[in-house]
Order: sequence, then structure tokens, then C-alpha cells
Amino acid sequence: MGVTMAGAKRGCLAVLAVLVLLLALAGTGAALLWQRQADFAATPVTPTQPSVVVASGDSFSAVLGKLRAAGIDEGHDLQWHWLARQLDATGKIKVGEYALEPAPSPEALLRDMRRGKVLQYRVTLVEGWNIRQLRAALKRADPLRHTTSDMSDTELMAALGFPGQHPEGRFLPETYVYQRGDTDLDVLKRAHAAMEKALAAAWAARADDLPLDSPYELLTLASIIEKETGLASERPQIAGVFARRLKMGMRLQTDPTVIYGIGSAYDGNIRKVHLTTDTPYNTYTRAGLTPTPIAMPGRDALQAAAQPAPGTALYFVALGDGSGAHEFSATLGEHNAAVARYLQRLRENRSRAVQQ
Repeated sequence: MGVTMAGAKRGCLAVLAVLVLLLALAGTGAALLWQRQADFAATPVTPTQPSVVVASGDSFSAVLGKLRAAGIDEGHDLQWHWLARQLDATGKIKVGEYALEPAPSPEALLRDMRRGKVLQYRVTLVEGWNIRQLRAALKRADPLRHTTSDMSDTELMAALGFPGQHPEGRFLPETYVYQRGDTDLDVLKRAHAAMEKALAAAWAARADDLPLDSPYELLTLASIIEKETGLASERPQIAGVFARRLKMGMRLQTDPTVIYGIGSAYDGNIRKVHLTTDTPYNTYTRAGLTPTPIAMPGRDALQAAAQPAPGTALYFVALGDGSGAHEFSATLGEHNAAVARYLQRLRENRSRAVQQ
């Protein structure tokens, strides 16, 4: 009987040893699986496409299928599903386009999809552009969806919700961010709203003696200032010249308005015939402001138009030294002398160019 009890004891010990071994093996296996999952989650993928697009209604299996189609073959499907559950991403991935370059890890990619960190693009509207240049730039923007290409300017403004409004100058020149699926109309709505806000702020802060009767006149003057100089430091001075001329009833006599009136026929050279040919935009033949803006003014030009610099200057002419700056004069005699200096510099520059 003693022998039987001893054998039973040895048998129990053997079973216990086997159980311990099995548990150890199971623990080791679990640790290996956990490490393998961790390695998978942290290792950058190797896609063959730069991005992937998640559409409305896509299940996680559909998203995973798109990742596979984009060349991502890392990990088993079960690993992706497990990782998605760990990150609470299953069923919560946002619609949009996601960057696959530089290559993210599966964890980073799913976190981005969970947060909706979509790929963004930029289009820049440049200060001084007219509506034709603006629309051409939007037409070139990719992957922006082009829905207004066949619209006239009148149809465009109606689509924006502003029927009858002239489009020139109505959009604030800035850099706008968009994502795949957005349309050119989306960008224009934002640019229009931004200009409305900027114009209202400038009008609210206008000088007391400003010779303008409405925000639209301020927008028009700002557009002329924008086209007259690219130097932000000069805009208040130029605004001062125009404001004083408007108060005195002097014609603005500014070339950019004449060029705008010429339209697409302008070949880059403004001639005497252009200055003497009357159009609604010729400020040499007509007093006051032009009937509409002639370009998109930026914030600096709006501010300058609202708060012109004080002074006595009524004239200005380019220095002609390549700086883009102007010389300002209070009298016609001073201005004629400044013009003579400009022409002399122009002749000298041409002479040097021929000699080289």
C-alpha cells in the first residue's frame, strides 16, 4: 500500500510538472505573439502608392482591402483587425485621403485614420491677381475638383450666392488648404468670406476724413494701390496721394487702371494712345474711382486704403533702380524733374545692357 501511495504521489508530481511546462509554453507563446504584434504595429509599411482614399461607408475590411491594393502586404488581416480594436479604430475611421509617404507604421496610420488626419493640399491666390488669373490658378490646382470651369463670371457669382455682384477683387489673396474631394467653389466661398471679413475690418478702422463713401469704394481703391506697388512700406504713401487727389477732384492718372481697361489685348507695353483712349477704367480721361476693383488687394493694401499716410505729395514715379520703389513729389515741377531722372536711369540701364 505504501508503494501505491508513493507511485500516486509521483504521478501527481509528473502531471503538475507537465501542467507547469504547458503553462510556461503557453506564456512563452503568448509573449511571442504579443511581441510579434507589437513589432508589426511599429514597423513602417512599404506601400507602392503615395496615398489611400477612404470613402463614405467603407468598413474596416474594405479599408484594409484598399491598403492591400496600395501595396501594403505587411501583417496578417487578423493582426490589422486586432490592432484596429486596440486603437478603437474599427468603425471609426474618417472619410478622406491619407498619406502613405513617408511610410507610416500600421499603428500611426490607423491613429491618423481614427483622428481624420487627412492629406491636405494648398493653393495660393496672389495679391494683385485679377479674376482671370484667379480662375486659371484654381483650374490648375490638383486634386481640386473643377466644377466652375464652364461658368461665366456672372454664373460663378450666382453659384456662390451673390448674384449680380462683380467678381473682381472679391476674394482675399491668401494660401488656402483643401483636401481631395473639395471643389473650386469651396475654395472660392472661403476666399470670398475672408475678403468680406477683412474689408469690414478695414472699413471699421478707416480714417475720419477718408474721401470714400462705402466699403466697396475702399475695396476699389485698395485694388489700385495693390497694383501700383509691390512694396508694403509704400502702400500708405500711395494711398495718401490718391486720397488727396480724390479730395481735390484731381484725376488719379494711374496706369494699372488703364491696363485693366485694355483687358486681354494688353501686350505688356502701355502707349500714349492707351492713355488717351477713353474707357470706364481710364483714370486719365475720367475722374474718381474705377467702376469696379481691378485686382485682388491684400490685407496691407486694404489697411493702406483705409488709413492713408499724411503728407503733401500728389505725384509719384518709379525710381527705376530695380528696387520697385517710387519718388514722391508735392508739385508738378518736382514730379517732372523726378520723371526726367527716371528716364535718365532707364537710358543708362539700357546702355549698360547693350554693352554687356
